[in-house]
Amino acid sequence: MLGRHDAREAAFKALFALNANPDADRETVNVDALPAGEETPSYMTELVDGVLAHQAELDAAITTRLKAGWRIDRLTKPDLITLRLGLYEIQYEPIPDKVAIDEAIELAKKYSDDKAAKFVNGILAHFVKPDQK
Repeated sequence: MLGRHDAREAAFKALFALNANPDADRETVNVDALPAGEETPSYMTELVDGVLAHQAELDAAITTRLKAGWRIDRLTKPDLITLRLGLYEIQYEPIPDKVAIDEAIELAKKYSDDKAAKFVNGILAHFVKPDQK
């Protein structure tokens, strides 16, 4: 059974695949994002479904925090998907904002670079709830 960290990473992979091919079968993509023989964790499904359901509002919120002249379509796909996933967790999941940001930073380091990790941290920090600062 995968823990939440691994479920997040699998959700990232599934969202990346669905971004590349929106017509792909979601169940197949979820299974392909998992290590061989693992069952799909409910948290992974919750994240993938939640990000997809709220993608337009997540993108709108992210856009408000980009530097002047930047558009969301200029972001690399790994950075955009990491931001969507992190922001979804901040706004909709009952976990501490710091955990959501730390996990997003780890995804950025693994699938992008340290510069992206700082960028992700900077954007997501704007969404931290006042009671969690």
